Amino acid sequence: MRQSMTGPLKAICLIAVLLFSSAAHAQSRWSDAAPLPSPRQEIYAITYNGMIYTAGGIADGASAVRNEFNAFDPRKDLWLELSDLPAPRHHITLSALDGVIYAVGGFSGGFPNWKPETSAYAYDLEVGEWKTLPALPVARGEHVSLTAAGKIYVIGGRVGETPNAAHYKDHRDTSRVDVFDPNTQTWSRGTDAPTARNSAASAVIGDKIYVVGGRQYLEQPNGDAANVNVASLEVFNTKTGLWSRKAPMPKVAGGIAATALDGRLYVFGGEQWTPTKEVFANGWVYDPSADAWESLPDMKTPRHGAAAGGIAGRIFVFGGATETGAGDVAVNEVLAVQP
Repeated sequence: MRQSMTGPLKAICLIAVLLFSSAAHAQSRWSDAAPLPSPRQEIYAITYNGMIYTAGGIADGASAVRNEFNAFDPRKDLWLELSDLPAPRHHITLSALDGVIYAVGGFSGGFPNWKPETSAYAYDLEVGEWKTLPALPVARGEHVSLTAAGKIYVIGGRVGETPNAAHYKDHRDTSRVDVFDPNTQTWSRGTDAPTARNSAASAVIGDKIYVVGGRQYLEQPNGDAANVNVASLEVFNTKTGLWSRKAPMPKVAGGIAATALDGRLYVFGGEQWTPTKEVFANGWVYDPSADAWESLPDMKTPRHGAAAGGIAGRIFVFGGATETGAGDVAVNEVLAVQP
């Protein structure tokens, strides 16, 4: 007859598991991979069919807006240059479905003249060409987008206070969700997220969308506005249509990079503007089954505005910036993780 473990035995087993896990991560180290073809920050990535894709970004002290579209082959440690975006964009998000890469929203213009855009594009990987999709219902940037349940979900970010808002201070954070159906080529409203935020990160695990970290542009006691980081992790269940809150990040950060691998959520880097200006090298992994976070080895290069992708037990974090708002790099670092 099988007997259950006693309290002390359970505690001993739990400690052993935690020590083993910590030791495994301690043995992991970041190494260098092929750098981006050019330095840039404020980029997102999508992992699809063994490749990692990224597009756009800003460079040269956040003054130059990029239109490059690249794919990284981790097996060959090689970047490929694909057809440029139809227009330069930064904070443009990528999703993938049925052989198509979707690039949605983002800003045009260098800082502080960031104009949120309604543009949406689709890149057919077989044909190698972009086409224009029906426009987003609301122009936005610093959002996240993901593919789940056969649709593209666009979540949060910043939208203009007025239709022609073209300056960073003219934007506001939103919790709005818009959903694109590739079959009907139409947009519809989704269920708004619990938290309005920008510069968050996200990933899909199973039938759930995970949105974590980011920041809110809030008025301070002195009357000035500042970006204040948030740590919340919110999960959208595409089957039930409901949002739920889970364990927050151990350290608040905005401008983070995230990816999913083997059923877990990985988050890296980020920055803060207040109370002090800092750029982070931290790495974290979230286990949905335990609703718990665990630390990972710090990246070699502290960065925000970078992108991440995970394939076959390895996570690549590339691009980003080493100073708050500036210092764009082409760095690409890789971490081998335990399954």
